Amino acid sequence: MRLDKMLANSGVGSRKDIKNMVKSGIVTVNGQIVKKSDIHINENTDKVCVNGAPVEYCEFVYLMLNKPAGYVSATEDFKYPTVIDLVPEQYRHYDLFPVGRLDIDTEGLLILTNDGAYAHNVLSPKKHVYKTYYAELDVPATEDDVNAFANGITIEGGYTCKEAELTLLDGETPSALVRICEGKFHQVKLMFKAVGKTVTYLKRIKFGEFELPDDLPLGEFTEIYIKRE
Repeated sequence: MRLDKMLANSGVGSRKDIKNMVKSGIVTVNGQIVKKSDIHINENTDKVCVNGAPVEYCEFVYLMLNKPAGYVSATEDFKYPTVIDLVPEQYRHYDLFPVGRLDIDTEGLLILTNDGAYAHNVLSPKKHVYKTYYAELDVPATEDDVNAFANGITIEGGYTCKEAELTLLDGETPSALVRICEGKFHQVKLMFKAVGKTVTYLKRIKFGEFELPDDLPLGEFTEIYIKRE
């Protein structure tokens, strides 16, 4: 990999900035001052420093966001703020994008990454990646609803969902957990609508192997590790 590309991908600066840094003699590779920014290095084994500080190269980044309501799951939008607007400054140069989507009024677990292969893999219908949602309703769900979800409920538009797991919760507010392996537009809301209930609040708490930490505030991120196949 070219040195300037490695440094740019690591957030050190723009290609122009890096060229000037090299000219000023503050960039070293394996202890030797380099004179050209376009030299090729091994980003995994060569030790690169700027002003004596080591630069660790990381090709892919995976962040878990506790998405707040009011943000769209997109990289840009002309009407509403996006989840990218919440990304901390130190990750901005990675060109992150959301893996899948949550509705603008839905909160909870959303993964952002720059790894297109990972996103394609987990969003593929063939992979059956399960997601769990906490839903508050206008009226309590019933055991009949549990059976209907398990048998594959038909939603508005005529689509029959794959079998889903509905768990009824106790509490003052009618609520339930829904576990599905699909991601149709407004699917959880439409599933409840099909059995005569309205979702008043929705939060995703699990996505595949990941579970939303109780101590992760709305709008905040935590970096997660994903083993690439």
